Amino acid sequence: MDASKEAAASGFADRVVRWQRQSGRHGLPWQGGHDPYPIWLSEIMLQQTQVATVLPYFHRFMARFPDVQALAAAPLEEVLALWAGLGYYARARNLHACARQVVAQHGGRFPRTAAGLAELPGIGRSTAAAIAAFAYGERVAILDGNVKRVLCRHFAIEGVPVGQVEKSLWSLAESLLPERQDMGAYTQGLMDLGATLCQRGRPRCESCPLAASCLARRQGRQESLPTPRPAQTQRRRQAVFLLLTDGEHVLLQRRPPVGIWGGLLSLPEGLDLLPRWGLSDLDLEPLPPREHVFTHFRLEIRPFLGRVEAMPPLAGEPGLLWLSLAEARTAGVPAPVARLLEESAGR
Repeated sequence: MDASKEAAASGFADRVVRWQRQSGRHGLPWQGGHDPYPIWLSEIMLQQTQVATVLPYFHRFMARFPDVQALAAAPLEEVLALWAGLGYYARARNLHACARQVVAQHGGRFPRTAAGLAELPGIGRSTAAAIAAFAYGERVAILDGNVKRVLCRHFAIEGVPVGQVEKSLWSLAESLLPERQDMGAYTQGLMDLGATLCQRGRPRCESCPLAASCLARRQGRQESLPTPRPAQTQRRRQAVFLLLTDGEHVLLQRRPPVGIWGGLLSLPEGLDLLPRWGLSDLDLEPLPPREHVFTHFRLEIRPFLGRVEAMPPLAGEPGLLWLSLAEARTAGVPAPVARLLEESAGR
């Protein structure tokens, strides 16, 4: 580490902890205790998702699944239904698998080290470290997206923070760990700095406890660090959705366990089911197309409304459910399907 970076590292942890205790986020429902279950649940929900979005989901999960045993005992379909709308549904499937593994292999007790936690489904290195720091006070580094941004700016780290650059950031994060300070306050402080001050756009440097030693600020490079990934053309996919209804009920289909919206109920995709029900595409009303954006692609949805007098014959059709519109809205459906159901109610 060169002299400028050594100077930037001086007192780093102390300043983060002092700021967190005075100005960081406090009073979040998963804070204030050392029970790993709510800490784990919040960390999984907070992956790529903001606190304000997570809060109502966290409260609903804790009310329905107050401990890891209750979550493990629940059917996956119920977990997915409560997760619906939060996105990144692999997290929900991994959450359920993790709970079952904790109960089956660990007697309902989470491992007490980051290394042990990282062996569970859906828990990566940084998430495992956060849980271990908050629940057990383990002296271990985290490196989520917010922390990468803080470190890249404060130490003027060049390069997209993946691969070798990410490896260097891990080494840097480990070298900055406090010797005697509260690991929970330090870990929360790094997260809070990235989320509330050192934001991706318009960082609030005037309020940052690290501003005096921040190399990016000194060089006027806050907006250009971390180095962004090269822009990529987002792929597009197309899907045809069938909204078959008698005005009070709708046909839903359970999606495959893997892939987009894995395991959720959705509208049947494609029109190949129509002949089996004595219908044709001439019986359908095209609805306005819409687009749903995923991380790596855009889904162009072409919905069609089909009106029937009664429940269509479902014999031999696995995963198909004929539900009331009220049941469908609470059954755990993807966000664009939920909007389609809302729109169809008024047609």
